[in-house]
Amino acid sequence: MTSLHADEAFLGHYQLSHDPFAPRVPGFKFFPAQRKPVLGQLHHLARYSQLLLVVTGPLGSGKTLLRQALVASTNKQSVQSVVVSARGAGDAAGVLRQVAQALDVATAEPNAILKQVVQLGLTGQEVYLLVDDAEQLDESALEALLALAAGTPEGRPHVFLFGESSLIADLEQISGDQELFHVIELQPYEEEETREYLAQRLEGAGQGIELFSAAQISDIHESSDGWPGTINQVARDAMIEAMIASRSAVKRPKMGFTMPKKHVLAISAVVVVAVAAAWLIPGRSKAPTTAGAPTEQAQLPLGKPTPNVEFANSGQPTNLPMVGQPVMRGPLAEEAGGISEGDDGVPVEGSSATPPTVTTTAPPAGVPAGTPATPVAPAAKPTPAPTVATAKPAAPVAKPAPAPAAKPAEKPVATVAKAGAAGSSWYSSQPTGNFVVQILGTSSEANAQAFVKEQGGEYRYFKKVLNGKPLYVITYGSFPSRAAADSAIKALPAKVQAGKPWPRTVASVQQELAATR
Repeated sequence: MTSLHADEAFLGHYQLSHDPFAPRVPGFKFFPAQRKPVLGQLHHLARYSQLLLVVTGPLGSGKTLLRQALVASTNKQSVQSVVVSARGAGDAAGVLRQVAQALDVATAEPNAILKQVVQLGLTGQEVYLLVDDAEQLDESALEALLALAAGTPEGRPHVFLFGESSLIADLEQISGDQELFHVIELQPYEEEETREYLAQRLEGAGQGIELFSAAQISDIHESSDGWPGTINQVARDAMIEAMIASRSAVKRPKMGFTMPKKHVLAISAVVVVAVAAAWLIPGRSKAPTTAGAPTEQAQLPLGKPTPNVEFANSGQPTNLPMVGQPVMRGPLAEEAGGISEGDDGVPVEGSSATPPTVTTTAPPAGVPAGTPATPVAPAAKPTPAPTVATAKPAAPVAKPAPAPAAKPAEKPVATVAKAGAAGSSWYSSQPTGNFVVQILGTSSEANAQAFVKEQGGEYRYFKKVLNGKPLYVITYGSFPSRAAADSAIKALPAKVQAGKPWPRTVASVQQELAATR
């Protein structure tokens, strides 16, 4: 059922104000599970990292929606967002032409674009360059975007690529041994998050999660592997199949009646009379008679129905409720204090014109517990629809924050850097192939010293210059590989992990120190 008539029947059957699983729906709110931490990490990296940022995930994983959320949650007064699509224009000329047009640059060349970025920076505006469908970029386009991301000492745009995982191999081939980009891989929803996502979609259309049984939600999650785009498709197909099954079950009894009901009753009565007569006649012939006595004849109760046969309302179909006024409700994300909707129908987080000096953004993912309003139940059907199961929605379970892990048992005797110069000498002595974990950056050296003193151990900081202003970057440890650094991040205290620390090479730190000197 893919025609317009089928779509109208689908909405009427479930009393929906709109298709809840369409790609873009009225009033849709950003679903934060598994995505809000990534959104916070992108804002953090845009502020403190000089690498090109890559967000990957399969088709239907929510990359475009995340890109829309990133644009909507930026401060429009201090950030100019340029959105580019690689679909149909995947070479360097096509990409640079779109960027130049958005920034009002006459020449579509990297140097001309960077000059305009520097001019905007002097007026207090940063440039976010976001590329959708980035897996379709060819080598020339990737090289041009890497050049823009590297920028000049005076300024650079923040470049974000949103594409499928094949994009990573192309970037690695161009970068070689240099660390030029940072990858964030999107993760699928857990089953409880799939349930919350379905509930938010349905409530936005005037219904509730009770339209699905617990078994159906599990099937939807398993069939979709937890990816939101596939969840929409599987859930909609399940509801349409249930609608067809319920209507077939109601209409089937009508096919057995080929004549009006009163005719069927009359024929049934005649059959009953015939059976009764066949049973009574042999008994009368054997009954003894008295001479001269009148012969008694059996009187059949023709006008009385047989008491054991009932036909009341047999096979009478009941009309399904096709029309109804939906009850509009606010989605779960809005009730939970989530991100509100922006100009283009995507979320907007509150933002300030003055960026914070200490960045510990991206709180853990999760939706606050709350019970959705009970929707109006559809009219009773004679045959229960396979999918319309009454299941009270369980309260959404907040995704637990990582348990605070004990500090590493082995604490090297490394001394805490008490000044930028002391930290610089330590970083210069480390192998360039090693990795450190960047914790946060702050414009106050006193704050950096206080943080390092409080945490102790292998926490250090160094001084760099960002946009002409000093920035003190706190790091943790020194590890021989990225995998070792990732493992160390998982063992950090919960409040440190809340800032979304990330691994980076010692070579990149040494480059920043050299640029600062």
